[in-house]
Amino acid sequence: MKMTPKALAPLAIAAAFGLGTLAPHAQTTPQKVGFVNVDQLFAAHPNDKDVKAIQTKFQGDLAGLDKQIKDIDAKGTAATAADKDKRAQLVTTYNAQLKSYDDQMKAKAGPIETSVDAALSSYAKSNGYSVIMDRSIAQQSGLVVYADTVTDVTEAVKKNVK
Repeated sequence: MKMTPKALAPLAIAAAFGLGTLAPHAQTTPQKVGFVNVDQLFAAHPNDKDVKAIQTKFQGDLAGLDKQIKDIDAKGTAATAADKDKRAQLVTTYNAQLKSYDDQMKAKAGPIETSVDAALSSYAKSNGYSVIMDRSIAQQSGLVVYADTVTDVTEAVKKNVK
């Protein structure tokens, strides 16, 4: 019986696969994973009180404007031309205050975020962590279903937040 190249192909593939499984494979080192509560890390920063003050101020200011806009919207087709003009002015004021709020938040929260990121990075590198995730985001996204509480390094990282 003569073996043709077509008949030998499956045998060659099986042999190559078999020999490939015998070759030594590099073992990967275990990865160290941790979790933190980012909100607690932000709250641990000395300048977080400034961010909270901005939030409180603008929540009050924007809530009043929002209520006035919704009151006019509730009138529906019964709203007069004056109501519509007032609503347009309120929306303009609301958007201007929202932009001001956003600018102030970026100015205050940016340095805090940089500080928290630096603390996390420093802690991870010095303690051999490959990955540190925000616990709440990991849970909400379904990315992590279970994590032992010993993987929470929030308190240790807080010590580095300045």
